Amino acid sequence: MYPRLSALLASSLLFLASCATSPPVAEKLQRGDYGYAQRYLGWLVEKEMAQNDITGLSIALIDDQKVIWQQGFGHADRENDVRATPETVYRAGSIAKLFTSAAVMQLAEQGRIDIDKPLAVALPEFSIKSRYAHADPVTPRNVMAHYSGLPSNYLLDLYVRNPSPRFEVVVDGLRDQYLTFPPNKVFSYSNAGMAVLGTAVQRLSGEPFGEYMARHFFAPLGMTQSRFAARPLAKTYEKHQEVEHFSLRDMPAAGLLSNVVDLSQFMKMQFARGTLGGQRVLAAASVDEMLKAQNAGAPFAFDSLVGLGWMMHGIQVPGGGPVASHGGSLPDSHSMLAILPEHKLGVVVLTNSGSSHAAVSKIAGEALRLMLEAKTGVGRPAPALAAGSPERAPTAEELRMFEGHFDTLVGLARISTSSGHIDASAAGHHFRIVPHEDGQFSLKYKVFGLLSVRVREFEDIRLSIANIDGRQVIAGRMGGETMLFGEKIAQAGFPESFRRYLGQYELIDRIDGPSPQSVVLKDDNGLLVGEARFAEVPDILLRIGFVPVSENEVVTAGLGTGRGDTMRVFMDGNEERLAYSGIRLRKKAN
Repeated sequence: MYPRLSALLASSLLFLASCATSPPVAEKLQRGDYGYAQRYLGWLVEKEMAQNDITGLSIALIDDQKVIWQQGFGHADRENDVRATPETVYRAGSIAKLFTSAAVMQLAEQGRIDIDKPLAVALPEFSIKSRYAHADPVTPRNVMAHYSGLPSNYLLDLYVRNPSPRFEVVVDGLRDQYLTFPPNKVFSYSNAGMAVLGTAVQRLSGEPFGEYMARHFFAPLGMTQSRFAARPLAKTYEKHQEVEHFSLRDMPAAGLLSNVVDLSQFMKMQFARGTLGGQRVLAAASVDEMLKAQNAGAPFAFDSLVGLGWMMHGIQVPGGGPVASHGGSLPDSHSMLAILPEHKLGVVVLTNSGSSHAAVSKIAGEALRLMLEAKTGVGRPAPALAAGSPERAPTAEELRMFEGHFDTLVGLARISTSSGHIDASAAGHHFRIVPHEDGQFSLKYKVFGLLSVRVREFEDIRLSIANIDGRQVIAGRMGGETMLFGEKIAQAGFPESFRRYLGQYELIDRIDGPSPQSVVLKDDNGLLVGEARFAEVPDILLRIGFVPVSENEVVTAGLGTGRGDTMRVFMDGNEERLAYSGIRLRKKAN
């Protein structure tokens, strides 16, 4: 999943102290003996928790219909000295999307929805504007695969303290928005799309979404501690200090509360192709279709394959066949559920800490690799040691290609080549892009923007330039996978009429949740850029580039998640205002 790279890049900037203890010595494995895997993972979990200030974590390992290990670490409630256990309930975040997708497939089996017909057939109240006259329709299938072209989020009231706005309001809000991309063209992870699907589940079943999931999934699977809830109940932490909860309005996208015991039941059902304890929850064909790559022919997909609800990239297990996974990333907690379908092996990791993003993926990946080795009795292949291609100076053509603004996985980047080198600034940090003789590029981190140094996490990243569908993109290769890393933003300028909107803004409507302290529109070397800072994360400056589509509309630049959203001018009485994803802004008086 794309956030994996963002987390890796962020975490690599920290100088972490290593644990004092050493990992368990590798043993000669007996086939089917998971003892070493458990001991090593126990050591790894405690190491990651210490290094990343993780307060509580629970893990479970599954081999087909058997739970081979489950354990809690740290605290579920630090203030009251309540230890984490396998039964501890966490915010499972976007693992919810697996269940919402499964509910749609269940209704499809009953003939109540056709996942390949326009979504409006099943949900007539759904509509959205489009600038693409001959594009494919939005369908349940491309929503589940995140290829629908729907906005990633409808931002107004997305995170709230009081979860009074119901997720169904997204359907109303989208009527005044535009498709961000033509359907079936670009991967764009969409919480809004899952909220729309949840609304369709309610409408077609005649049951509230949470009740439908409880009756048709949690009860038959024996998931006694799981539920969809508008208000999160589990405690969450940042650097071991309890933090305030914010509810994500889009409950079908990320409102799942669960524990590793219950989610083990879900994995058992997957391995039994839809059945558990004699009860059929999904048809075998539905389970298979959800695990089938849906985007193999998409122009910008590279190796970033996706199923229906499942991500089929992001975790690599050499010799394990396809890896299907889904993470759950919220500001205050992170989770990961991953399976090897061909070997019927699975792992789930849940945490209650906002600093655990990279750790849950690392632990889950290592768990699958160790489990595969134990189950098959075959040691993992030694990593291929690729001969490092020598560095070289950039060519004049490369300097020309890189000069300018790029939208990337780590935010809007400004690349300058005036020094004869390729120097990039993104997310408040500085990098040097170094050419190699093989035509690829590597990254070096620039300490204080001056001295270029190697950072271990960057050494496996290789970048390359490609021209796809007339767009100049950067592909990034990590390990054995290549993904879309960024796109050069054409310097088209912006409508002259927009120049009078440059300046500082404030929100017209009160937001019951995190809201920007400041919003600024500025001209950054010919690109219209929006900048925002939030009180909750004061050290991060959010920068977004915009490109024009009309005299009174601009869209966020780039390809993928969070891109393609429209900012437009509207009249509020006699005053001109700006609107963006349901949020209205007015210019501050000088």
